[in-house]
Amino acid sequence: MVMATDVFCKIIKGEIKSSPIFKDKEFVVIKDINPQAPVHLLIVSKKHFEDMDAFKRNHAALLGRGLLIAEKISKRVGLKNGYRIIINRGSDSQRGVPHFHMHVLGGKKLGSKIVK
Repeated sequence: MVMATDVFCKIIKGEIKSSPIFKDKEFVVIKDINPQAPVHLLIVSKKHFEDMDAFKRNHAALLGRGLLIAEKISKRVGLKNGYRIIINRGSDSQRGVPHFHMHVLGGKKLGSKIVK
């Protein structure tokens, strides 16, 4: 699969400097440049998937690994009281980058609703 040219692909290829707090052969975890909570991390798939609908049945393990990384990283950054995982899909979600990623937010008591 040819990599796209979105900001996450550029980070993965090293074209944009970043300071990952975790990376392995399938994911990179970076801090969000516009945090919505004291801790706001992005778990980004190194393989380019534009959206959730690009995933097939054989990608289930990859999605599961992303969730396990969220748990691992949450402990590393001290989110002892919990965190929220958000995956934005489609135009109604206001997704900013067309590259699959998960948001991990925490570090304070989050409200019960996202939309005001």
